[in-house]
Amino acid sequence: MKTFSITDVGVVRDVNQDYVFVTDSPLGPLPNLFVVADGMGGHRAGDFASKYTVEIVKRELNKRGGQDIEKVLLSAIKEANKEIMKKADSDAHLKGMGTTIVAATIVNQMMYFANVGDSRLYLINQGITQLTKDHSLVEEMVRLGGIKPEEAKHHPDKNIITRAIGAKEDVEIDFYEHRLKEKDIILMCTDGLNNMIEDEEIFHLVQGGRDIVEAAQLLLDAAKANGGTDNIGIVLIEPFADEG
Repeated sequence: MKTFSITDVGVVRDVNQDYVFVTDSPLGPLPNLFVVADGMGGHRAGDFASKYTVEIVKRELNKRGGQDIEKVLLSAIKEANKEIMKKADSDAHLKGMGTTIVAATIVNQMMYFANVGDSRLYLINQGITQLTKDHSLVEEMVRLGGIKPEEAKHHPDKNIITRAIGAKEDVEIDFYEHRLKEKDIILMCTDGLNNMIEDEEIFHLVQGGRDIVEAAQLLLDAAKANGGTDNIGIVLIEPFADEG
């Protein structure tokens, strides 16, 4: 397996509220862990929320035994939600903070992943497919037929998310399983990437890189060249890179 992660403040923002984490060492019952989080909140609260959420998830995974990946991952994220809410209540500077999260683990040929918010996980092979669903107002509008998918990207409410870590006590988490194939590349990213670059261009840039390190740099450069209006967080994974 080969992995690479990168995060950047972008062109417009002063503070980087995106946080990425990658390890191929075990965390509790998980053999590896990949996380992207996009924090929100007032001055410095968003960058605290994203980092602290990932720290809690890691801590909780390390405490847990058992082999039920869904149960272990979801309970770690729920605990992070509780802790973020507790912190926000106890510190006026952190009031109203929250974060998105996409967390994935790969066990043999299976990928298990969970998400809250509008950070994404894509599968890249012959084409590009978004495997997560955005928990956002415009995505709800698309699903209900109120607007067309192509209108969503430039909609004035595109940054309003309908689910977040720290938003309410009973966090709703989507959980997925996907069987991986040879030559699959996984991209996890914050909306600072996919709001700046169309999916089709993301696909061509990833395929155009000599390796995932160069591919990540190409994605980052393109997002910044297109305006870089938000922080950018990227994780790229080649699950079968060392095989064959």
